[in-house]
Amino acid sequence: QVQLVESGGGLVQPGGSLRLSCAASGSIFSIYSVAWYRQAPGNSGRGLVARISRGGLTNYADSVKGRFTISRDNAKNTVYLQMNSLKPEDTAVYYCNTYPSLVSWGQGTQVTVSS
Repeated sequence: QVQLVESGGGLVQPGGSLRLSCAASGSIFSIYSVAWYRQAPGNSGRGLVARISRGGLTNYADSVKGRFTISRDNAKNTVYLQMNSLKPEDTAVYYCNTYPSLVSWGQGTQVTVSS
């Protein structure tokens, strides 16, 4: 069974940057589109933040366009999310998965944007 491990979260001030990483235990990222999702405090579901196709085409939620960049390294079975100009409303637990989500969810990584 494929396992997903997210890392790179933390506490950052508004306007700061973080780079999230997600490693898969298998080569599933080289087969499917991959995405980052997030679950904000008080929300019951996960929302799509960004996704990247096998060919490298990207798509972003309107709220993060121009600030976040998704990338992938198929050889390393890893996907990244570079987050710049962070805002308090970006505070959430961030998860990666295929797009659509086909794998069991990992534990996520907490991102807190606060002064």
